[in-house]
Amino acid sequence: MTTTLSPPPATDRPERGGFGRVLHAEWTKFRTVRGWVLSTIGALVVVCLVGLLATASSNDGGLNASKLPVGPGGEAVNDAFYFMHQPLKGDGSITVSVSSLTGQVAATPTENEPGLAPWAKAGIIVKDSLEPGSSYASMMVTGDHGVRMQYDFTHDTAGLPGAASTDAPRWLRLERSGDTITGYQSTDGSKWAEVGTAHLSGLSESPQVGLFVTSPSATEETGTGTGFNPAVATGTFSAPSLSGEWSGDAWQDRQVSDGAGTNGSYSQSTKGEVTSSGAGYTITGAGDIAPVVGGPAASGVRILSNFLVGAFAGLIMMVVVAAGYVTVEYRRGLIGVTFAASPRRGRVLVTKALVVGSAAFLAGAIAAAVMVPFGAARSLANGFPVLTVPSATELRVIVGTGLLLAAASVFALAVGAILRRSAVTITVVVVGMVLPYLLATASVLPPAASDWLLKVTPAAGFAIQQTVTHYDQVVTVYSPAHGYFPLAPWEGFAVLCAYAAVAFGAALVLIRRRDV
Repeated sequence: MTTTLSPPPATDRPERGGFGRVLHAEWTKFRTVRGWVLSTIGALVVVCLVGLLATASSNDGGLNASKLPVGPGGEAVNDAFYFMHQPLKGDGSITVSVSSLTGQVAATPTENEPGLAPWAKAGIIVKDSLEPGSSYASMMVTGDHGVRMQYDFTHDTAGLPGAASTDAPRWLRLERSGDTITGYQSTDGSKWAEVGTAHLSGLSESPQVGLFVTSPSATEETGTGTGFNPAVATGTFSAPSLSGEWSGDAWQDRQVSDGAGTNGSYSQSTKGEVTSSGAGYTITGAGDIAPVVGGPAASGVRILSNFLVGAFAGLIMMVVVAAGYVTVEYRRGLIGVTFAASPRRGRVLVTKALVVGSAAFLAGAIAAAVMVPFGAARSLANGFPVLTVPSATELRVIVGTGLLLAAASVFALAVGAILRRSAVTITVVVVGMVLPYLLATASVLPPAASDWLLKVTPAAGFAIQQTVTHYDQVVTVYSPAHGYFPLAPWEGFAVLCAYAAVAFGAALVLIRRRDV
């Protein structure tokens, strides 16, 4: 009888260490290569050094280096207007009609010409105090945007369209009930429609209430782009109708804020005033009540991204590190040893991404955490106001800078695993990410081309650092050169992450299919 022995059953190749051991091995490999560690530290340092250079120049233009007024939401604001006011104790209302709004634009330092800025404003306002930046709610007629209800600088609700005139006046009303202010509009003073409601938390017992006029700069298209000319507005009002407990004193008038901040047009040669006009008043004023944004109208005002301009240089250094982290093993023939120690090749690539991504994140976040407060203090010391932003925005910029460097490093790692050549990998990533960013922010391309580059290339990720917000009620140049990106911060960062994810997925497929 013959016995046939069958071969032993096939078994899977024994696993050589779990995920934690592979991760520890990759971290040990990274930290024991002095060049990679020093380059990571160098990325942190270069972000700070370039940021210092960007804040080093002195202000010879005599700008006010004091901090800009800060609104209730924590954002920097303009709060300059001419105000005829008296205190209202408790609940009550004010009603008035506006029969005209005209303006003058300072075309030259010595000449004025008729003209009305689109966001010139004349109306009524309930303001917590006369301190610039204090909470408020207002109803107004504007130069080119009809009736609006605006409050706390960033909120804007549209009312009736069209301009005010003697034949078609606009009636406005504000009613206070506790912390709630409700705005109404009418075309005849008898039939009223609600425009909106504002909840002003902590509104004082006796806020200042009355009539106001202001006008931001008027825009002018020039051969070099959009220009901004100082402007002034004049509104004609009926006598106010009041309800509630008022001070009983005569109306007072004054300019709120010594200047118009950065988007307005108040100057020593453009003083506001109130004059009696029949049974009503004519008020002239200039400035603006709105958020401060970047752009030529905010010339000299620095934003947080100015302090982090060195991020692109730090990013290049981390791209070099990430590319070398994988390609050096191919060049020296060590990748086979790595895969022999850990046969699951995808796991190797994932742990490499975690190591280099974490190192890049720490370098970027620490550099940003240093430069944001230090850059602001240095700018103020050198005579430049700084655009204040809410704490949540500041935190997003700091963390976002770390995420930007981390995502770019993972992108470079994946491209390096695909191409296996360090120089080619660095060139591909820099040309695809850094070059579009520099071209868009240096104003060497038309605005449409710059916006396109920052929407469809990995350079969109730099949007995570932006602090300039687009407001319809603020006219300025919204462009990458002035801190505004075409995509929202997290949307732009998502574009970079999409590039990194696609490259990483392709790298995973290739390292599993091809020989070492």
